[in-house]
Amino acid sequence: MTDRPNALSYKDAGVDIDAGNALVERIKPAARSTNRPGVMAGLGGFGGLFDLKAAGYSDPVIVAATDGVGTKLRIAIDTGLLDTVGIDLVAMCVNDLVCQGAEPLLFLDYFATGKLSVDVAARVIEGIAEGCRQAGAALIGGETAEMPGMYSDGDFDLAGFAVGAMERGQALPLATRPGDVLLGLASSGVHSNGYSLVRKIVANSGLGWEAPCPFDANHAGGGTLGAALLAPTRIYVKPVLAAIRAGGVRAVAHITGGGLTGNLPRVLGDDTVAAIDLGAWALPPVFRWLTGQAGLAEAEVLKTFNCGIGLVLVTAPEAAEAVTAILAQAGETVNRIGELAEGAGPAVHYRGTLG
Repeated sequence: MTDRPNALSYKDAGVDIDAGNALVERIKPAARSTNRPGVMAGLGGFGGLFDLKAAGYSDPVIVAATDGVGTKLRIAIDTGLLDTVGIDLVAMCVNDLVCQGAEPLLFLDYFATGKLSVDVAARVIEGIAEGCRQAGAALIGGETAEMPGMYSDGDFDLAGFAVGAMERGQALPLATRPGDVLLGLASSGVHSNGYSLVRKIVANSGLGWEAPCPFDANHAGGGTLGAALLAPTRIYVKPVLAAIRAGGVRAVAHITGGGLTGNLPRVLGDDTVAAIDLGAWALPPVFRWLTGQAGLAEAEVLKTFNCGIGLVLVTAPEAAEAVTAILAQAGETVNRIGELAEGAGPAVHYRGTLG
């Protein structure tokens, strides 16, 4: 072919295929570290293969979930603290799967950016691998999209896709009944919802992400406000699956956007209401600070944030003590936050106040 002085390449247009290949090679060890029974092939193919029979299932039902990180990602990008946002991505998907009674088996990610930085992408994907290890899911593939002109310099977006399974007939929720007990599992912070409001509150406070954390006197979150607000979403999969398999769990609700007010009714029957005692647990300092800075009404806080409760299990009364013991032994902080009552539901009724 003759030389063309004005010829263009894909790299001239802003897409670096060599960088993409370098990223795949760098993240292969992280992906391999998530291998579990059922994985049939590593990264590099056109699709990921998984053998349900090898994973121990005889008559499986597949359950799938997808999610993102929301505008928490903006804080991670602005601070350069990128190592845990991948855990958030996995958590938002796999915590949903376990609410259906499913075991997460595999995970795929989508990373999109204007100009690929191998280091940035690798740090994020290594965080995804850590989330997969916590959940017992295999990272079997994904997509890195370099799209010049679609994202500002340094920006990127994330999406995640989790697939799980359960044996036929074991799906949650089961029918809930008056008298069922509500067990709340402590959150690790704001998790990955409500960050558009969080960012507005921080902007109005006049503090920057590098300011000393005003609600963490011991600097457990790394010392800065940005680091504290990036505490990764807790992954509840293994302890909750153990509790479900022990029996007595009738429903599980992931407390995400909409808070307790919006998420708990999703697993209740039409003739039950959730009666929650707001004094049953202590409101974590991050929520006290956010509430105080913004002057938020209690009802607004309860329908926006998890308020310290990341997951709720609805259990039969006779099983509540045993389920609590299983969860506590696995390292969860468990609070008995209320019970179900007869009523025109599904709905949540509160007594007491957050504090």
